[in-house]
Amino acid sequence: MLNKDTIRTIESTLREKTVAIIGDFCLDIYWQADMTRSELSRETPHFPLPVVEERVSLGAGGNVAANLAALRPKEILAVSLYGDDWRGNLLAEQVRKIGISPDRLVPSGLPFTNAYCKPLRKGISATVYEDPRLDFENDATISAETERVVISRLHEVTEKADVLCVSDQFRYGIVTDAVRKEIVSLAQSGLPVVVDSRYRIAEYTNCILKPNEVECWKAVYGNDGYLCADEAAFISAAEKLAENNRATVFCTLGDKGSYIIDGNVKIRTPALPLSGPLDICGAGDTTLAAFTCALAAGAGFAEASELAAMASAVTVKKIGVTGTATFNEILALSN
Repeated sequence: MLNKDTIRTIESTLREKTVAIIGDFCLDIYWQADMTRSELSRETPHFPLPVVEERVSLGAGGNVAANLAALRPKEILAVSLYGDDWRGNLLAEQVRKIGISPDRLVPSGLPFTNAYCKPLRKGISATVYEDPRLDFENDATISAETERVVISRLHEVTEKADVLCVSDQFRYGIVTDAVRKEIVSLAQSGLPVVVDSRYRIAEYTNCILKPNEVECWKAVYGNDGYLCADEAAFISAAEKLAENNRATVFCTLGDKGSYIIDGNVKIRTPALPLSGPLDICGAGDTTLAAFTCALAAGAGFAEASELAAMASAVTVKKIGVTGTATFNEILALSN
């Protein structure tokens, strides 16, 4: 993996770079309930969840933005949506809290600011039980007028940016067909564009694509064959995706590391050996952010993938949170 001098060079160069992000920001809301305080309701045959603590953080593309902020480029310019509800102000507050201006957040005109609400029960023992999550997610496409505002904001931020990070997470999100067309056009014009898309990675051409192995497989084959696939099969899928989309593909392989195919260049980066409790929630967001920042700082694909592996090794050790990785934490893993 990268040595300390290389990491410090990337860090110092990044301090002079601007990173733009467009994506589906949401709120992660945690409600901690103390069940020792619960009493049977007189009106219904239920024990309520007495909430004693509420925690709020950014999720989905917002967590990517938080990971970008943890690496401290010169500036981060963010374009996202918020809905017609009270959570919109809360989202803007959380964006401001990580040091990013919320001025380019766009009102979606839809009912919800996307949010995942997670009730957590604790009783006498140390065991914490998570109830089924409550998802607030819009199921309609943004209007043509909203789409035009998004595209305008996209061009506004990319005029100043050294790299564009795309976090396309929701079925009905900020990246419509027209927005995607603009993103691809920016990549074709020479701007480095790094894309992570849960459902539509196959629809981005001429970009730097960051699917995980399952997303890569589905993009190429459109079926569930990944359930029986081995590492060689996933690598083959990455190569097919790169060819089909005229793209560089940075395919993450979980605890097997990652694989990059860039024309005739093939780069295999192992994961760091880890032990003890691990929490992989948000590791892909950390990987995307670190890889993007490294490219903004002028690192090659091999160095960028190594920095991403080290950053994700930091966050998976943070239990119960979708964590971030700082350069100091990354440096602690290097020789």
